[in-house]
Amino acid sequence: MKNSRFTETQITRSIKEHESGKSAIDICQELKIGKNTFYLWKKKYSGMDADLLRKHKELEREKNTTNQKKGLIHY
Repeated sequence: MKNSRFTETQITRSIKEHESGKSAIDICQELKIGKNTFYLWKKKYSGMDADLLRKHKELEREKNTTNQKKGLIHY
């Protein structure tokens, strides 16, 4: 999995700014990201605060390491 240039806090802050009325284009220009990236973040992380997002990422990492270990055992 590719590491993100942005922290969970930055992602949730940008989504909250959009929800409070700031345009997506302005946010994308600030962060130097594409609109597609922003809307993917919004789809995936909308409604999450920074703590919940951090827990979600930890679970994803744990799942990936578990799957890697299972793959190593079967070889």
